[in-house]
Amino acid sequence: MRYPQGGGLTAERQAFRERIRMDAAAMFAAGQGNALVAKQLRVSVRSVQRWRCAWQEGGESALRSQGPASRPKLGEPLVAVLEAELAKGPVAHGWSDQTWTLSRIKTLIGRRFHKTMTLSAIAQMLHRHGFSHQVPARCATERDEGAVTGWVKDTWPQVETPRRRSMPGSSSRTRPASR
Repeated sequence: MRYPQGGGLTAERQAFRERIRMDAAAMFAAGQGNALVAKQLRVSVRSVQRWRCAWQEGGESALRSQGPASRPKLGEPLVAVLEAELAKGPVAHGWSDQTWTLSRIKTLIGRRFHKTMTLSAIAQMLHRHGFSHQVPARCATERDEGAVTGWVKDTWPQVETPRRRSMPGSSSRTRPASR
């Protein structure tokens, strides 16, 4: 499984997968076959075959986690600085409104840290650090809440079609009155 743009597994997920490989190593030592190991650990037979080859060549140490495949573009200290910059708001960085977009964050990272990242990598990094998408509520500036409430109470019940009353129906689609 590949993780582009600096994404990857969390430390907990890496430990979980390593624990599964160690369980497989114990089953290999007990002489169990690939299909049985795959079924018990709920993984593919091909993964078990790769693990068995690595286990036969290097023992359990060959099945240990090698750590993340790549280091993140922004380390933890720089992410803390980025969070502080984001907390200042977009207006403090020269934009006209209070909306952070991924392209604005990309520009901020380029200006502040002299690094380039893709938009998807920025989204993944922000998600890993607890940020979420926020969609602003779009309302007309001329909207009058009192008028809307009055319309819902007074006009809408007159416009809305009345619900059908419950009465015995028919199972025939072509002749509903025949019963």
